[in-house]
Amino acid sequence: MNTDQILNKALQLEALSLAEGMHLYDTVPTSELMLVANECRQKQVPGNQVGWIIDRNVNITNVCVSGCKFCNFHCKINEDDQYITSIEEYCEKIDELIAAGGRQVLMQGGMHPKLGVEYYTDLFTELKKRYPNVKLHALGPPEIAFLAKKARKSFREVLELLVEAGLESLPGAGAEILSDRVRKTISPGKCNTQDWLDVMREAHKMNMVTSATMMYGHIETKEERLQHLIYLREVQSERATGNYGFVTFVPWPFMDEGTVLQTEGIRSKSTSNDYLRLIAMSRIMLNNIKNLQASWLTVGAATGQLCLHGGANDFGSIMMEENVVSAAGARYQLNATGIQQAIRDAGYEPRYRNQAYEDEALPGEAAAH
Repeated sequence: MNTDQILNKALQLEALSLAEGMHLYDTVPTSELMLVANECRQKQVPGNQVGWIIDRNVNITNVCVSGCKFCNFHCKINEDDQYITSIEEYCEKIDELIAAGGRQVLMQGGMHPKLGVEYYTDLFTELKKRYPNVKLHALGPPEIAFLAKKARKSFREVLELLVEAGLESLPGAGAEILSDRVRKTISPGKCNTQDWLDVMREAHKMNMVTSATMMYGHIETKEERLQHLIYLREVQSERATGNYGFVTFVPWPFMDEGTVLQTEGIRSKSTSNDYLRLIAMSRIMLNNIKNLQASWLTVGAATGQLCLHGGANDFGSIMMEENVVSAAGARYQLNATGIQQAIRDAGYEPRYRNQAYEDEALPGEAAAH
């Protein structure tokens, strides 16, 4: 294959094939991939601004039947430390979020065998009644597929009920690697690749704001990483003109500390260079997904800053109370001042935004710095 021709195709924001992407991934030096990805970024998101947001992660429950081998957070329904978050606990956490300037709560957790659609519609309705201005960014395709199967409803019916109750955007959670070979091994209880993609197709038809993710660096191949990106690109291409679709893509490395995968001899294979290459390839392959987020929480601020020169245009969130990747070894922390300074130190201007990547006024707490 002709490397220059493929790179020129990428710079024209044309869709690369799996073979073309693999050729670049295998042969082009990291510095060159980053340069090309940065040019693609400037064509998709021109300018010098880098987005960020304040939100809070609240885990609905830690009971989960998915059996993910990379998750230290979940437990079984009969274990002593199992819980379901109460309304009072939600209120306490949301009050703290508002005091810190945040206006969005990310609500995720386990697939609890006793919690059905009605539980979530009641929960969302109550939270929106108490906090009408707080955005609910909640669940994900595996939970939607689980609830649909439990209720014997379609993905669309479940999404409509949840949106009516107050759900405003759907995270791209539970994607891991969109390969059934991988999923059967590392997350056997979660929905398959087709169902994950089909939930997102229905969300896009409803013009919901959605995101997409990837957790890499375990048992997947590089081909499976790129096929994951191609699946996302294909679903994005199906959305109606003007609909949100996937507003962003966020990859992060597998954190192995204390996980079942680690006990089976699977260690995190990601280095800073691997992450930079994946960010660059994500920008190059995802010619129709505008925003690309660097996961400073899992790779650190320094690597995240480099990603801003290699395709990423967003620095993610001040994630108040993140429990899942932290339980597997993520140790990085930034506050509102720190995240803005990290963006400036990288040569960019911080841009406060909402989940739809629309500009928002900087919260008073953060604006003071």
